[in-house]
Amino acid sequence: MSGDSQPNERAQQMRDKAQELEQAAQHATDPAERQRLKDRAVRIREKAEQEYGRGSGTMDPM
Repeated sequence: MSGDSQPNERAQQMRDKAQELEQAAQHATDPAERQRLKDRAVRIREKAEQEYGRGSGTMDPM
């Protein structure tokens, strides 16, 4: 395997973390906490897109 998969793995990890935060936000009872979690998820997704490009890490390489 080449080192090219590492950025894709990192991008996927960031997206997974954003998904976890969104799920936590859905279960949060405090509105301020819910918004904080949602905002953090958005920032992580935006950073992943800026650093790795839109959709990177979402498909298995052939």
